[in-house]
Amino acid sequence: MAVEMPRAHVTERVARGLSGWPVLGVVVLAIAGGVVLIATGVGALVGVGIALIVAGVLATAGLTAVAPGQARVVQLLGRYVGTIRTDGLRWVNPLTTRRRISTRIRNHETDLAKVNDADGNPIEMAAVVVWQVEDTAKAVFEVDDFVEFVAIQTETAVRHIAGSYPYDAHGGEQLSLRENADEITGKLSDEITARVESAGVRVIESRITRLSYAPEIAQAMLRRQQAGAVVSARRQIVDGAVGMVETALSRLAESDVVDLDEERKATMVSNLLVVLCGDRDAQPVVNAGSLYQ
Repeated sequence: MAVEMPRAHVTERVARGLSGWPVLGVVVLAIAGGVVLIATGVGALVGVGIALIVAGVLATAGLTAVAPGQARVVQLLGRYVGTIRTDGLRWVNPLTTRRRISTRIRNHETDLAKVNDADGNPIEMAAVVVWQVEDTAKAVFEVDDFVEFVAIQTETAVRHIAGSYPYDAHGGEQLSLRENADEITGKLSDEITARVESAGVRVIESRITRLSYAPEIAQAMLRRQQAGAVVSARRQIVDGAVGMVETALSRLAESDVVDLDEERKATMVSNLLVVLCGDRDAQPVVNAGSLYQ
C-alpha cells in the first residue's frame, strides 16, 4: 500500500540579494565618512555623519556569509521570502531573519528493529539511508525537525518492509528478505522516499545492514535452513544420477556392447543409483561367474 503524505504548502525559491563585497565596501566608506564629518565639529555635518554611521551599521546586519554545502532560509516578519544557496558573502534585507540549513549528504542508520516477518517469525533488521535536503523551504516549514522526521520515518519504513515479506521464500515467485536483497532494498528506498518527500528530503540510497532471526528462534531456523539445503542438494544429486543412468543405458544400447533384459537393466539402474547417490564410497564386488550368477 502506497504511503500518502500531505502536500507541501510552500516550496523553495531564490531569495533576492546582492553580492556582499561591494556592499561591505560602501558600508566601510559610509562609516569612515561619518567619522570624518563628526570630527569637523560643524553642526549640520555632524548630523549627516551620525546618519551615515547609523545607516552603515544597519546595512552590516544584512551581510550574510554562506558556506559551501549550506543554505540560508530568509524570512521577513515571519513570511518566507526565499533561500540563499550561493556561497560567499551575500547581502539581503537587514530586517530579515536567516536560518542556516545544511544541504550536505548525510547518513542515518536505524536501530536494530525486532519485528515479525510475513510468516510471523520474529526477526531483527536494521538499515542505513543516505539522504540530502533538496528543498529547504519544505524542510523548515513543513515539519518541526526534519532530521528527527527522517529518522522516525526511516525506522517506520524498515518495520513495514520487514513485516511485509517472509525471511525465507518457500517456493514460488514470492520475494523474501534474505534471497531478494536488491528488490527489497529498492522497495525500501521507494517507501522512505514517499514518506520524507513532503519534508523536502531526497533519498540517495538505502541498504539493509543487519538481517537475522531473533535469538530465541535462530537455532531452530538454522536447522530448518540446513535441512532445506540438504534436501535441495539431494534432489540435484538424484536428478544428475538419473541423467547419467539414462546416458549409460542409451550408450550401451547404441554401441550394442551387451544385451540386457529388463530385470538386468533394473539391477544395473539400482546399482548405479546406489553408487552415484550414496554418502560413502561404494565397495565394488567382482562377479567371477556369469552375468546371471
